[in-house]
Amino acid sequence: MMAALGELPLEQCSPEQAREIRARRLRPATEPIHESSDVDADGVPARLYRPNDRDDLGLLVFFHGGGWVLGSLESHDNLCRILANSSGCCVLSVAYRLAPEHPYPAALDDAVTATRWGHTNAASLRCSPDRIAVGGDSAGGTLAIVVGHLAPVPLRYQLLVYPATDLTRSFPSFVENADGPQLTAAGMGWFIGHYLDGTGTDLTDPLVSPHFATDEVVAASPPTLMITAEYDPLRDEADAYAARLATVGVPTSHVRFSGMYHGFFGLADFLDDAIAANHLAGAAVGRALSR
Repeated sequence: MMAALGELPLEQCSPEQAREIRARRLRPATEPIHESSDVDADGVPARLYRPNDRDDLGLLVFFHGGGWVLGSLESHDNLCRILANSSGCCVLSVAYRLAPEHPYPAALDDAVTATRWGHTNAASLRCSPDRIAVGGDSAGGTLAIVVGHLAPVPLRYQLLVYPATDLTRSFPSFVENADGPQLTAAGMGWFIGHYLDGTGTDLTDPLVSPHFATDEVVAASPPTLMITAEYDPLRDEADAYAARLATVGVPTSHVRFSGMYHGFFGLADFLDDAIAANHLAGAAVGRALSR
């Protein structure tokens, strides 16, 4: 289906062209939700999803994927509705600033700011400040990991969906799955180039490549669910990070979806495995943030 669209490969597009292509793919949300509202998270645009009218709900602060260049509140609207309903928790979807207009560390700064805002304003959001999780897919998963490392607020849990953990791209799956589908090795290079454009950031800096964080920092992470896909260039680095979390004593569940590829998590309208992964993630978050 994607090939039939006849779109240019990502690495041949400008960021503006790539965003236009993604915008054409957007579909209206099909998941009903009790309530959603756009909010200002201390200067960071965000959207709050509420699954029911109860008070004192858990709160998942969610960072969308898109290689720090693409993605928006709209691109992940349906997914965040599903996560809210399946977890029974509120979801705060964060529209962090995108590269290359806003290169690193803008996205990370916004992620930290929004997480702090969610904690500070939890009571007014009718959520519990003691039951907060972070999560994200792809680049958003990377941001969630680093927010967990920085620990700007007490975190109960983290949901990680095929995050990038090693921007040096040194794991074997980058060769094995270099041609995708969906995310390719060349496409990942395009994302990294725009994210770090002109910053001089070392690819081994743990704030962009959490694979290189110290054991002490990793061990302070909250309990984790890691979801990975078989045909993903990022598969091995995400697998390795999940294994490392477990090794340093962080309670960790790791589920790999065989036959799936990078980006499947957001395709519940098309893929049964996406539905299964969404509900697996929501149920795990719900259990972790229960009273």
